[in-house]
Amino acid sequence: MRTAHFSFLPGLEYFLPLEKRNTTVVLNFRGQQSVKHLIESLGVPHPEVGEILVNGHKKDLAYITQDGDRVEVHPVPDGYPLDPRFLLDSHLGRLTAYLRMLGFDCLYQNDYEDDELAELVQQDVRILLTRDRRLLMRKVVIYGYCLRSLDSQIQLVEVVHRFDLAGKINPFHRCLRCNHLLEMVNKEAILDRLEPLTRLYFNEFRLCPACDQVYWQGSHYARMQALIERVSQ
Repeated sequence: MRTAHFSFLPGLEYFLPLEKRNTTVVLNFRGQQSVKHLIESLGVPHPEVGEILVNGHKKDLAYITQDGDRVEVHPVPDGYPLDPRFLLDSHLGRLTAYLRMLGFDCLYQNDYEDDELAELVQQDVRILLTRDRRLLMRKVVIYGYCLRSLDSQIQLVEVVHRFDLAGKINPFHRCLRCNHLLEMVNKEAILDRLEPLTRLYFNEFRLCPACDQVYWQGSHYARMQALIERVSQ
């Protein structure tokens, strides 16, 4: 039997059982075990892990843990090196709409199975958003985030802060239904589709060329604008 000592820095304690938080975790193991495997055996998905120090030296997730190792695990730093594009699991429909409202490319269906999500995230470089730790632990997942909250607006704040999106927000330019970029459309071209009060009080409209949905700055606009200001802080 071999033993390693794991210390998890703030930001990762969320994943640990209560009795293992804010303390050094002593883990016994057999055979050749990667540090990735041992970290995930404690409940911490690898996409949440940043720098790893073993006995004071930087190592990667493939490092084979040795008897007596002292492992310090840091959370992944905020930000994202690429243009942010998201893949959301089937329980995150409301969050999907909020992210699209902010202008972010979000792939979502309410009937995705885990195997489909794993295949999609491998084929198309996207950030996987989910509350399913086991899904995030799949080897094919490189970028991902485990949402802490069940509230979709708080989830939105989490994602904006985690991936440093505040400066990349481009609101009301993407279809909330199908994710396609919207286009400006002349009011006259859609006049027959508008309710009488909408015809009277609104003059600027956008159209989704994919699903034909029409958008304008209706009564919901002020609430959406307030949410955008909140998450941008």
